[in-house]
Amino acid sequence: MHKALVACRAGVGSSLMLKIKTEQVIKEQGFPITVEHSSLDGVSGFDGDLLITLSDVAEELSTKKLKQTVIGINNIVDKNEIATKLKAFLNQ
Repeated sequence: MHKALVACRAGVGSSLMLKIKTEQVIKEQGFPITVEHSSLDGVSGFDGDLLITLSDVAEELSTKKLKQTVIGINNIVDKNEIATKLKAFLNQ
């Protein structure tokens, strides 16, 4: 079972919507992923293997040498994009 953190800068609006859509995709697809939610402040204490965030935030995080795989989502309500990127993560 994989553990994912959905985060954005403030951890309020966009990441909460992205968390809801991600959970819908996980349930529909039967992906072995559990999801937590936080602001970027929670990333340093997160012990899972996947970070899901907005594309611009993902670019910033890619420079930080994190142990987690970082997935950047362009459209937070596009379940097809979320599903495609989660499948790619699971197949790596």
